[in-house]
Amino acid sequence: MQKSALDKLLATTPSLWKGRRPNHAQHTLPSGHANLDARLPGGGWPVGAVTELITPHPGLGELSLLLPALAEMGRRGQWLLFVDPPWVPYPAALQAQGLSLERLLLIRTRDASESLWACEQALCNGRGGAVLAWPERIGFTRLRRLQLAAQENGKSAFLYRPREAREQASPAALRLFLETEEDQCGTRVSVLKCRGSHPSPPTRLRLSTFANPAGDTGGHETLSPAASRTLLAGHTPAAPGPGPAHPRAEREVVGRGGDRVRPGPRTDH
Repeated sequence: MQKSALDKLLATTPSLWKGRRPNHAQHTLPSGHANLDARLPGGGWPVGAVTELITPHPGLGELSLLLPALAEMGRRGQWLLFVDPPWVPYPAALQAQGLSLERLLLIRTRDASESLWACEQALCNGRGGAVLAWPERIGFTRLRRLQLAAQENGKSAFLYRPREAREQASPAALRLFLETEEDQCGTRVSVLKCRGSHPSPPTRLRLSTFANPAGDTGGHETLSPAASRTLLAGHTPAAPGPGPAHPRAEREVVGRGGDRVRPGPRTDH
């Protein structure tokens, strides 16, 4: 009798992990990749939590990994917020993958502090949906604040982080490491940390036909506020030119007449 009562009490706490038994009662959203879902507690991305996607370099299909789940969020009428992506999202490609552009916001900030503040505010306002961010630097305390904000408001936060983050402590509910397979025909996804189970063996996924094994940034450029509004409205901005990969690494160039101009964004990806 006591055992039955204890089991019922434990069942009312989905976040509690009972030793060697995987916790499948967590609130999750299927990733859209069967091999990955089979390795994640609850069978998908944790809802109301921070997930870290760690890569040695961009271009391993790290955004493609999320597209099925992001499309499902859009179908549910939830909002998606991209905070300081390192290149210009291509609306036509996102729409082709099922994302609802009318519920997608692109946020540009001036520095790392503003970027993290925007992430926290996005998680604290409203319920449902997801925040995707590419923080240059983030400490344990700030990560903890984002984790609590996501948990309290039922939102999912996905943070793209560099290789160095793999060796750092983190309160994130789920941490994945993506790397190129030796034959360069797929992406190897390893679970570094997960709540509700011990990390499972890595899995291999084919995420993107355009994955870059050598970390080629493709000359992606900064996105001005005017250009971001143009892109999200579905119009094509001015012709692109060569430039840096990250929005904060932009450089002004001097045009005719001595005017300072910014290079146009790349939209060919």
